[in-house]
Amino acid sequence: MGLIGIFLSLGLLMYLAYRGINVLILAPILALLAVLMSGDLPVLATYTQVFMKALGGYVILYFPLFLLGAIFGKVMADSGSARVIAERIVEAVGAHRAITAVVLACGVLTFGGVSLFVVAFAIYPIANALFRQADIPKRLLPAAIALGSFTFTMTALPGTPAIQNAIPMPYFGTNAFAAPVLGTLAGLIMLFGGILWLNRRSQAARARSEGYGQHERMAADAALPDDVELPAFALAIAPVVMVIALNALLTYLVFPNLDAGYLAEDKYGATSLSSVAGIWAIIVALVSSILLVIATNWKRFESVKDSVNQGTMGSLLPIFNTASEVGYGAVIAALPAFLIVRDVVLDLFPDNPLASLAVAVNVLAGITGSASGGMSIALSALGEQFAELGNAQGIGMGLMHRVTALSSGGFDALPHNGAVITLLGICGLTHKQSYADIFVCAVAIPVVATITVIVLGSMV
Repeated sequence: MGLIGIFLSLGLLMYLAYRGINVLILAPILALLAVLMSGDLPVLATYTQVFMKALGGYVILYFPLFLLGAIFGKVMADSGSARVIAERIVEAVGAHRAITAVVLACGVLTFGGVSLFVVAFAIYPIANALFRQADIPKRLLPAAIALGSFTFTMTALPGTPAIQNAIPMPYFGTNAFAAPVLGTLAGLIMLFGGILWLNRRSQAARARSEGYGQHERMAADAALPDDVELPAFALAIAPVVMVIALNALLTYLVFPNLDAGYLAEDKYGATSLSSVAGIWAIIVALVSSILLVIATNWKRFESVKDSVNQGTMGSLLPIFNTASEVGYGAVIAALPAFLIVRDVVLDLFPDNPLASLAVAVNVLAGITGSASGGMSIALSALGEQFAELGNAQGIGMGLMHRVTALSSGGFDALPHNGAVITLLGICGLTHKQSYADIFVCAVAIPVVATITVIVLGSMV
């Protein structure tokens, strides 16, 4: 009954989340359903002492990253900086390479710390006009935005401030630049593989004389008016460059030379500098970049207060959704029947914990429809065991970090994923029209990239 409860709970989580019920209410209810079916744990104590403790611990650790990332994305959009960057990249690449231009524009913004949801809204009006001008089928547009927004810049490229690149840090004692060579290789596989696929699909459509198609005008098509004073490109791109450059400077030069022995004290969590330096670096980089955007674009904001407030409020639902999934994972991991699941996962590839880790994270990300949620569940339940297995077999923790991040960005983009649903809504398209290409660019190719990293990492 314990095993049945776990799988029934997971199945309901996936189905009901797809049907639009919020994870904030689903996660505790379905976690306690598994507890009831197990019959081995007290329900109320499990909720308050296991579920809520795990949820609170996640919020304590990662709230600054969600908060600052949301504010940064909002001020970049409201200042016009995101629009300037997108337009300049389109101009540089050329309208005849519309797909490549859209992917790169999304990639630059997300790699610079702008939320993928903000990027989708900021890029769509420009990208849609570009696709119409180039007579490329609009049904390919969501896949192009997805490729640039939640693939290589989210999980692969070293230094990305995405939350998916930050979550593994405390478990493996790593930083945002973990496994830089293999991470870059994975990112290139995703980037060029996705662009190649979309260009071939565009060429096939052109051969059939398909064209852009007939589509109703969407609310998101209303871009900023042309008479709005926009910042110069150098001013617009400066905060993006600062996020990456300052992150690297702090990670490799500043924090390693700090005297942080006080972190061993109980009042500071009895931790070490290596466990917190990666998150500290991203926090400082994002705060500095937010201040730079505001200071250099003060007159362009209708209201700085409103932009910051809206960004702040926009961070609350994402972090509590993910934290609820972490609480759910902690409850499932506490069930006696989970020992069987754990042993099966760890024994899938007894000689290669990288492969076992990839399967566990991918499956949970697919079930929850969330890269950060699936990864958090997997690491909260099995992170210590995977770290021990990796150390025992001489696998670098940087590689463990990168495989974890890459694996979160595969099956997460199944049809019930919130970002996929939101993206299709912005574009005014349906799963039937566009999901097949999203699947190839955001699921299939990232999985191939992850397998490539595992094989090469295992060899060296």
